[in-house]
Amino acid sequence: KRRKYDESYLSFGFTYFGNRDAPHAQCVLCKKILSNSSLAPSKLRRHLETKHAAYKDKDISFFKQHLDSPENNKPPAPKIVNTDNESATEASYNVSYHIALSGEAHTIGELLIKPCAKDVVMRMFDEQYSKKIDAVQLSNSTVARRIKDLAADIEEELVCRLKICDGFSLQLDESADVSGLAVLLVFVRYRFNKSIEEDLLLCESLQSNATGEEIFNCINSFMQKHEIEWEKCVDVCSDASRAMDGKIAEAVTLIKYVAPESTSSHCLLYRHALAVKVMPTSLKNVLDQAVQIINYIKARPHQSRLLKILCEEMGAQHTALLLNTEVRWLSRGKVLVRLFELRRELLVFMDSAFRLSDCLTNSSWLLRLAYLADIFTKLNEVNLSMQGKNVTVFTVFDKMSSLLRKLEFWASSVEEENFDCFPTLSDFLTEINSTVDKDICSAIVQHLRGLRSTLLKYFPVTNDNNTWVRNPFTVTVKPASLVARDYESLIDLTSDSQVKQNFSELSLNDFWSSLIQEYPNIARRAVRVLLPFATMHLCETGFSYYAATKTKYRKRLDAAPHMRIRLSNITPNIKRICDKKTQ
Repeated sequence: KRRKYDESYLSFGFTYFGNRDAPHAQCVLCKKILSNSSLAPSKLRRHLETKHAAYKDKDISFFKQHLDSPENNKPPAPKIVNTDNESATEASYNVSYHIALSGEAHTIGELLIKPCAKDVVMRMFDEQYSKKIDAVQLSNSTVARRIKDLAADIEEELVCRLKICDGFSLQLDESADVSGLAVLLVFVRYRFNKSIEEDLLLCESLQSNATGEEIFNCINSFMQKHEIEWEKCVDVCSDASRAMDGKIAEAVTLIKYVAPESTSSHCLLYRHALAVKVMPTSLKNVLDQAVQIINYIKARPHQSRLLKILCEEMGAQHTALLLNTEVRWLSRGKVLVRLFELRRELLVFMDSAFRLSDCLTNSSWLLRLAYLADIFTKLNEVNLSMQGKNVTVFTVFDKMSSLLRKLEFWASSVEEENFDCFPTLSDFLTEINSTVDKDICSAIVQHLRGLRSTLLKYFPVTNDNNTWVRNPFTVTVKPASLVARDYESLIDLTSDSQVKQNFSELSLNDFWSSLIQEYPNIARRAVRVLLPFATMHLCETGFSYYAATKTKYRKRLDAAPHMRIRLSNITPNIKRICDKKTQ
């Protein structure tokens, strides 16, 4: 509903501005312009009484005299929409930034965003303001240029930070894109201000047969171009699957040659993934057969559609199976739980000629499947808890310590025929009113104890001399890793009541970063311990974003600027970019 202006509104100090048929309210005292919906006596009176209380008792003649004054007859200075070229350019950069963040095609700016913006403005204001949005350039080529400018600004800010930081660690991996090119992702972790930041250092395309030396040269040329000192590199984290004897290993070796103080580490998540693959033959057979059943359905679209119809008719909670894969980020526990929950529907659905259809009526097979669903769900929960931003080696080893204790507890419980720790298995036993055979119990205990032994091999319990970093207030004896001067500084630090309060309020990374100014030596040593990446989570998620951005429909896209924007925690300074353009 569009409100009309009434001459009586002048008694509240308001005239109208704009189109007479859909006017805006304008205060004759402060020249402020209000929307059309504000043309109501109560709203106008509120403005007068709150903003101009000294004039609230004036009669209409006072406001009429004010309205007729020469100054009020000048063209109105206020603007609802700023349409100069500078503002239009800034708006174009802002929209391009959001397009890059979303991973959408550049054409969405001109085909969708701009028309929608014009429609919104026309409905909220009027057509004359809507037309001014045409000044915002959002063509395909313009958005591409804007994204490159935004990425360059982020890179410039990152380089400045790395030049002034005390040290940094790297995480690198390589994969192939949709066009067959090898893609190198390198992330950097460094201290900035009072926190530890993680950002994309570079995203480069290489030849598919690139050697470790070429990978190193790619990183080294970036470092030399921007004058970043290799001596500041404290650690390089890589994927152990290829780091053992592949080109990534060669690149890491070359990095350690130019950064002699640097160490190298393998992704702790990959260690976890390797450890959980070990299991007794009887359980491994059930797992393999479960995968075959899933693939039998998922590999045939027609079968999947029929299963969905059947599940809906039977009132099942789910209507589809989850696809199993060896990629460790996918939750295998959820896959097996879904298979177990749909066992009745699958029994009705599957062709009796399928050789594994009898498995779904075999209680021993289903008991093993229920256990596998439970144990992999628990393992996946641990895996997920070790992913995310600013995960440290301490975080991972704490999770592993907890898991090792739980595995021993679960094994002892199963030996006592107590299956409460495994809800799917426990519920199924109640449902069929049965107990677990000794051979199944033995296989479960063997799996749990074997899993614990394997995890201990990949995550050995060591006497860590850096435990003072995780909690300096529990240290009573000088750690072997500290010299006398640093230990004295640690004593001073732990005797400070304000520092103790901060320790309980801040994350470990932020706590030590905040002490650089007051306790520089000991704080820098602690930050150096916290800088190494514990997992390859950033590279894994980075490749997922890359695959979603550079698709088979956008094979020619230069995805590097998009990755710089999507995978960086630095916000571009659009005002600075625009100022450079006008110079």
